[in-house]
Amino acid sequence: MSEASKSPERKRAPSTLSRIARYTLVKTVLLLFTVVIGVYLTILIANMGGHVDEIRRGAIREEIAADVGLNPENRTLSSEARMKLINDLIAVEEKRLGLDQPFILRSFRFLQNALTLNLGRAEYLASDSGSKLVRNIILERLPPTLILMATANLTLFFTAIFFALYLARHYGSILDKAVITLTPTSSAPAWFYGVFLIVIFAGVLGILPYGGMVSAPPPESKALYTLSLAKHLILPVGAWIMSSLFQSTFHWRTFFLIFSMEDYVEMARAKGLPASTIERSYILRPTLPNIITSFALMLIGLWTGAIILETVFNWPGLGRLFFAAIGLYDTPVIVGNTVIYAYLLAMTVFVLDFVYALIDPRVKVGG
Repeated sequence: MSEASKSPERKRAPSTLSRIARYTLVKTVLLLFTVVIGVYLTILIANMGGHVDEIRRGAIREEIAADVGLNPENRTLSSEARMKLINDLIAVEEKRLGLDQPFILRSFRFLQNALTLNLGRAEYLASDSGSKLVRNIILERLPPTLILMATANLTLFFTAIFFALYLARHYGSILDKAVITLTPTSSAPAWFYGVFLIVIFAGVLGILPYGGMVSAPPPESKALYTLSLAKHLILPVGAWIMSSLFQSTFHWRTFFLIFSMEDYVEMARAKGLPASTIERSYILRPTLPNIITSFALMLIGLWTGAIILETVFNWPGLGRLFFAAIGLYDTPVIVGNTVIYAYLLAMTVFVLDFVYALIDPRVKVGG
């Protein structure tokens, strides 16, 4: 090959690399900007625009006034001296907590700490070991949520995909019409079905536990512990699947039907290709980006848990922790949970663009 024919290829390579580098830089900056805005809005909302500081100041004043009043050494003090003592102690406590500074300044300090994953200490909540560090509290609640949500979501995802493929092959059948008819039942949330399942299988039949993660006291052997965990998973996982199965199946079934009616699929059928080959190469492959997107977003959605479902089943996960943090205005826990999810979502969106380019030759990164 001559040098003249090689030169265009040499020129195109740097162009492709520069395009990818430029796209990566711009995408990273935009995603970081989005994360900063989302986290800062979470800080503002969690603090109710600074109103939570007023609630904390009131709680500090009440607590210190009660302590001073109950202390026998302060009974001989005059009312002026006692009030001065209370105000001095309040000022010291507010300075220790940073409440002596304007909220707008503290909000930016919260933002800096959150973005650097310096999650700090919780205001009211603590881990089972007594730790007040937000990192330890979240890490303690993460495994139960991953067990519950991974079991429920993975079962739901793959069941809906394969069930939808079956319905797409049997379009117009009785089962297909039944799924369409039952799709509106997904309007009820998972905890709604959970309440009925608890009443039937725990209250009436008594064959499954009301809630919790394992029986109390926890079994000592690993085999019995696993069996107890599986038994406690049945009702919450069943409630989650019941609330979403028909809607997810209907969504994917309609999606597969649209692709199965494309001209290239009809041409493949006319050529006499096997149905399995048509389904795998001509229907599933074009829909792979959508399937991967749904699967990736489902995976990071495991982090958030299910607030009401975990509360109904007394499941010690992140959803229940988030519910307790909101009720107690525990801002560090709320912000800590949100910022980690924001980072996970941003990284997933960033990686998906490159995954699309790998599985679909029509997609070019930065193109």
